[in-house]
Amino acid sequence: MNKLFPTLSAASMLALALTVPAAQAQQTKFPVVSLNAGLYVIQAEVAASAAQREQGLMFRNSMGVNEGMVFLFGAPAHVCMWMKNTNIPLSVAFIDADGRIVNIEDMQPQTLDSHCSKKPVPYALEMNLGWFKRKNIKPGSTIEGLPRH
Repeated sequence: MNKLFPTLSAASMLALALTVPAAQAQQTKFPVVSLNAGLYVIQAEVAASAAQREQGLMFRNSMGVNEGMVFLFGAPAHVCMWMKNTNIPLSVAFIDADGRIVNIEDMQPQTLDSHCSKKPVPYALEMNLGWFKRKNIKPGSTIEGLPRH
């Protein structure tokens, strides 16, 4: 019998233990920067470390209209994103060192499909699905205010 939860069975305690990390991950927010995409201001969390990039927007259930997450990869590289444990449908813009969008891909929740940059990039910006299209932001558009590595 568990001293903290005396009425829980072993299976219930295991289920509780397995859900706590997901709940904690959902609460974790990273530092935020303001980015500009034309007339639009984006409040973007910054995923700079390998651990932050791996967690990304996993376990989140919603994101504000002009909120997103910018991933910093350091030196330009061919990068791919997937949606493991991600509950929100997203669009990702792959961005070159000059802040120009190279390509934009739409991603569905809870999938392992790879969505990759068409050329080496140091940044990726995830927004709610369709955000770029609704704002008429396309490949070649510039994102300003990206953090330096």
